[in-house]
Amino acid sequence: MIVSGWNPSGCRGSGVTPPDRAAPPRSRGGLPPVRALTGAVFGAAVEVAAIVAALALYPSGLGEGGERPGAGPRPAAPPDGTVALPAVSADSPVLLVHGLFSNRAIFHVMRRGLRQAGFRRVAVLNYNWLRDDVRGAARSLADEVERVCEDSGHERVHVIGHSLGGVVGRYYVQRMGGDARVHTLVTLGAPHHGTLAASVPLPLQAIRQLRPGSDVLAELAGPAPGCKTRFVAFHSDLDELIVPTANARLVHPDLRIRNVPVHAVGHVSLPLHGRVVGEVCRVLHDARVAEPRAAA
Repeated sequence: MIVSGWNPSGCRGSGVTPPDRAAPPRSRGGLPPVRALTGAVFGAAVEVAAIVAALALYPSGLGEGGERPGAGPRPAAPPDGTVALPAVSADSPVLLVHGLFSNRAIFHVMRRGLRQAGFRRVAVLNYNWLRDDVRGAARSLADEVERVCEDSGHERVHVIGHSLGGVVGRYYVQRMGGDARVHTLVTLGAPHHGTLAASVPLPLQAIRQLRPGSDVLAELAGPAPGCKTRFVAFHSDLDELIVPTANARLVHPDLRIRNVPVHAVGHVSLPLHGRVVGEVCRVLHDARVAEPRAAA
């Protein structure tokens, strides 16, 4: 996995390769293409396993409403053995937002990793993707953010959105004044510029809103002057549900954005992958670092 524009200090053993230190391609033997193919095959196998696991966990995440944040355990081992994370207390609560065909169960690994990394207040929004469109889910998110802030005594939160959840979080931030409450919005495989996979003929408003050129995406592409939230968009070259995969990158002239490319990790695997979880934790720990005004 390569993190675009990331400061490599303190990242030893993290599996992250800064762009300026990437190994040059070999002219003989064809090892880079072979390794790329091997990584893609392995990533596809992991994605199948992740889908099976998500289906098995789905019943445990059924139910309306959000999951209240708790004190959580004291910081322990990092979520991925290759990622060294500082054992510090969280400055702000973290709220997780799932995507289509999913529920809070998809964040089992993410929630555990965040708590192990020191984020003691982690909440999960469980909205009804069969009933709610992007705007409706964003209203639920707004209500949940207010409850979390009231319960925790904090004025701002971090939000992590997977797939549709990333678009929901972005709509809340950009169109509903949520930037006053959300310090950092992390998106995992979110179709920021739509996906051709949403062209499937299913009678769900949320799916239609994820098609390129939809009214919701047009709203989000509009001006957002003075937006106070910083955005971190993880996008994978093996994301089978974001077509083309580059549409999970966030590009907007008014937003503070960091795009993070991920190699050989499938769509469902993103919130379950150890190194992705580790990098998300690092992003939130690094919240005090000033971000560039536009995507790299």
